[in-house]
Amino acid sequence: MFAAQSRQTFSGTITDDECPIADHSGMRMGSTDAACAIACVDDHSVPFVLFDGKEVYRLSDQEKSREFAGKKVAVVGTLDSRTNTIQVDSMAAAK
Repeated sequence: MFAAQSRQTFSGTITDDECPIADHSGMRMGSTDAACAIACVDDHSVPFVLFDGKEVYRLSDQEKSREFAGKKVAVVGTLDSRTNTIQVDSMAAAK
């Protein structure tokens, strides 16, 4: 039996699963990192992810992620370590 994970805060940049290190120079599907991330999600059917500088986390709330594409954020949620997915409770611009 798996213990339930507790809520925590994750910080990083919202990007897409094709450019998970938040470096869009290779794809450059838009004039900004945000535009590239959105284009990759729309054109390649990949999800938005959170990149914290080391790890890539999938995000349960793709609509909210779209709002913050290319930006640094703080995500509050619960991590499912089996799928490396954060069940998002809230997302806000990093301060």
